[in-house]
Amino acid sequence: MSDQQYKIIPDQSELDAIERDLKFYPSPVTSPKTLSSEQLESYNRDGLIRPISIFSDEEICTIREYFDDLLKRTIAKGGDSYSISSAHLKHGPVWDLLNDQRIIDCVADLLGENVIGWGSHFFCKMPHDGKAVAWHQDSSYWPLSPSKALTVWLAIDDVDMENGGMKFIAGSQNYGHMTYRESSAEEHNVLNQTIDDPEQYGKLVENPLRAGQISIHSDLLLHGSDANDSDRRRCALTLRYAAADVQAHLGWNEKGVWVQGTDATGHWSNQPRPEAQ
Repeated sequence: MSDQQYKIIPDQSELDAIERDLKFYPSPVTSPKTLSSEQLESYNRDGLIRPISIFSDEEICTIREYFDDLLKRTIAKGGDSYSISSAHLKHGPVWDLLNDQRIIDCVADLLGENVIGWGSHFFCKMPHDGKAVAWHQDSSYWPLSPSKALTVWLAIDDVDMENGGMKFIAGSQNYGHMTYRESSAEEHNVLNQTIDDPEQYGKLVENPLRAGQISIHSDLLLHGSDANDSDRRRCALTLRYAAADVQAHLGWNEKGVWVQGTDATGHWSNQPRPEAQ
């Protein structure tokens, strides 16, 4: 697989050349099997659901120990705490998390019965690392169309606003793709786009989570996080999913795993579980 498939941020010229349908698609599900009707309504109205408890204390402790080891191996090879991307294509335990049925059941209530898991990226803010994630939309970075995609944000550590917890602008997904500017060096942004004056688009919602809980947000929802100025680490794993009828450009269909249902067109590659830890 080429390096292109692993790029966190595609070249803007490549994205601009793709005709993408970037409008919010509410859940097509009318009778959710796992989520409550209130949670489904929250997603359709606000573009997010939080919090949802998934993993027990024992389970998340095991996941955290695995990540600690993976981070050590990554740093030893010259990486850092943000560079573990497309991890489900390289590491069997992350593929397992992408395919965890408890998570998939929630996602299927939002995207429908045919679901592709295509992304996995650890966002680990070390204590006092000084890096923020500016206000942005996930869809702005993804060569996917139509915009029937979402992110599951799994807290591996306890997360609050002191150690860099995420913030959302509820309802902002209804504005479609927004105008952004290139981030300045002074922002110390992990990514490279900034949307200014976010609260003109809706109400700010903070996202504290206990380790083992998840939040779910639409790919069009405006979100970001401040730098971690605490003495505690803040690690999360983002798991990315799309409806099977979404088309992926720039070779990103090669990242796909059929986590539920089928892909009638065979567009997504359905990658097998990697053997490596």
